[in-house]
Amino acid sequence: MNIALPKNKQLILFDGVCNLCNSSVNFIIKNDKTNTFLFSALQSKSGKQIIEAYHIDTTKTDSILLYNPDKGISYKSSAALKIAWHLKGPLKLLTVFLIVPRFIRNWVYDIIARNRYRWFGKKEACMVPSPELKDKFLD
Repeated sequence: MNIALPKNKQLILFDGVCNLCNSSVNFIIKNDKTNTFLFSALQSKSGKQIIEAYHIDTTKTDSILLYNPDKGISYKSSAALKIAWHLKGPLKLLTVFLIVPRFIRNWVYDIIARNRYRWFGKKEACMVPSPELKDKFLD
C-alpha cells in the first residue's frame, strides 16, 4: 500500500456522497485541536487502496474508517470514538463509550449508517474541498 502520511497524522475515510459524513468531516476539521487528521473519501484512489489492503467488505462497513499508519484501521463506532478523543472541548468525553461492548455500539452505529441517506440526504458527487482546506485532503 502506497499511502504515506506525514508523521503523527491519521486518515479519516468517509463516504464522500453522504451529507451526514460531509457534515461530520467539516465538524472534525473545525474541532481538530491538534491538527491530527487528514481526509479522503472511500470512493477516492487512497480510499480504495486501504479498502483493498485491509480486505474491507464495503457492504458491511461503508461510512467511516480511521487509518493510523502505526495502529492499522478502526471501524464504525470505534473509529468515531477514537476521532472524538482528538477533538477539542468536552467531545473527548465521548470516549467513555468505549467501555460499552463493541457489538452494542456498532448496533447503534449501523442503524444510523443504514439510514443516513434517507435521514440526511445524498450528494451526486463527492465533496470538493475549498482551496483553504485542500491540504487536509489526500485526493
